[in-house]
Amino acid sequence: MEYAIVDIETTGGHASANGITEIAIILHDGVQVTGKFETLVNPHQLIPRYVESLTGITNAMVAMAPSFSEIADKVYNLLNNKVFVAHNVNFDYSFIKYHLDRHGIVWQAPKLCTVRLSRKVFPGHPSYSLGKICRTLDISVDNRHRAMGDALATTKLWEKLLVEGGEPVIREFLKRGSGEQSVPLYLDTNEVYSLPRIPGVYYFLDNKGDVVYVGKALDLRQRVLSHFSNNKSGRQKQEFLRNVHKVKYVPVPNELMAFLLEEAEIKRLWPRYNRSQKRPAQKYGLFSYEDGRGYLRLAVEKMSRGSKPLYSFGLITEGRNLLHQLVRTHLLCPRLTHIASSATICSGNADCACRLSTDTYNARVLDAIAALRKALPSYALLEPVPGGYPFVKKWSPPIVRRKSEGLFDEEAPAWFSLKPARKIPEQVMVSSCILIEDGAFYGMGYVPSSITVQPETLKQYLVPYPDNDYLRGLVNRHAALYPEKVVEVKI
Repeated sequence: MEYAIVDIETTGGHASANGITEIAIILHDGVQVTGKFETLVNPHQLIPRYVESLTGITNAMVAMAPSFSEIADKVYNLLNNKVFVAHNVNFDYSFIKYHLDRHGIVWQAPKLCTVRLSRKVFPGHPSYSLGKICRTLDISVDNRHRAMGDALATTKLWEKLLVEGGEPVIREFLKRGSGEQSVPLYLDTNEVYSLPRIPGVYYFLDNKGDVVYVGKALDLRQRVLSHFSNNKSGRQKQEFLRNVHKVKYVPVPNELMAFLLEEAEIKRLWPRYNRSQKRPAQKYGLFSYEDGRGYLRLAVEKMSRGSKPLYSFGLITEGRNLLHQLVRTHLLCPRLTHIASSATICSGNADCACRLSTDTYNARVLDAIAALRKALPSYALLEPVPGGYPFVKKWSPPIVRRKSEGLFDEEAPAWFSLKPARKIPEQVMVSSCILIEDGAFYGMGYVPSSITVQPETLKQYLVPYPDNDYLRGLVNRHAALYPEKVVEVKI
């Protein structure tokens, strides 16, 4: 088997918007070096000053160097049918593959990362950066941060790996289906492959312990691995891969609870790489109040912290549509519901609602509110938990917080956990429970399967969550699809 040990210098951190400024390739047959190639490359873009300072490669140095298009065939011929080896292999591989693709050359190769190999063969070191691991292993490094200098250091590290019993590890890494080369550099592969194949919500954390992404899964292991199945060259994907250092998870017994927990956690943590679900929570509510003349009035207003609306909406048009419906059904005055701005739009005769006495009119408003509440469903979705009580007892929820709240604290209680608020006795059959109360999503968790389905009884076990129209819609659609799981709750 032949290997190509590669190092490149670039103008930036992702291939789709940056160029290669220098490339070095050292060919190796597993015993000795069999060939070398190096050249500066004109990236046809300015090299940032901080990159110049790091590498020593200046714009003047690359001005007369060949473009990548001039060396593309040479690079392909050197790499073709070789195992691609590099320190942090996905970085170098993504750049070379992207620039070969741009010049119409289709290429792919098996990869080996000397960072990951070093962690397996030389465990226990505080850092596996090229400079630090070479110093630790007494490997001399000359001309650091230049392509040939780093490629030669990687080659010496590679040869030391072979001498120190790395061949079985290399064979394992090269097996089809091995995730060692696709999993982000700083994420422990064992951590990923030890994930259970059950529904749940997972959290990617950066090097500071902050959550950068929250996702849901029917199969936690498969879904987490799917994030790393391609090595796209864009800034967003490359930055994401560099910032994933750990993965935590919360198992749940079914898909709906995974949807709900994911949505609630994205709203709470606001992770950097979650974009599509960063919707604002509902902004408007239906409120009632008494005016100076003693009339009860209905109005749709913006929500404020601590406000308690009769109902809430994501869009103001939803609230206005409901008001129109209440006016028609319960013969309310458009002016007293803020649909109309003046009395001239009312009917203008003695039969108009605004001409009624306060007691008579207020009775209509109270009837409308009572009808609205009666129309809002109150029910629980109950479903037996596979495995019963042990599932609830044995799982270890991660304590995931925003940076402002501190990092992980394995002893602190998590407000978002699905652990029952009230302890469930052992040997009792357990069901997952999602509660809708007066049309609003109250919360979820686990309850004894024999529980009396009353709001206050259920709430002793459930964890409350902030309500919003998206969560409500998820639960209501699920209830319509699976009516056998729905148990009406008497308020």
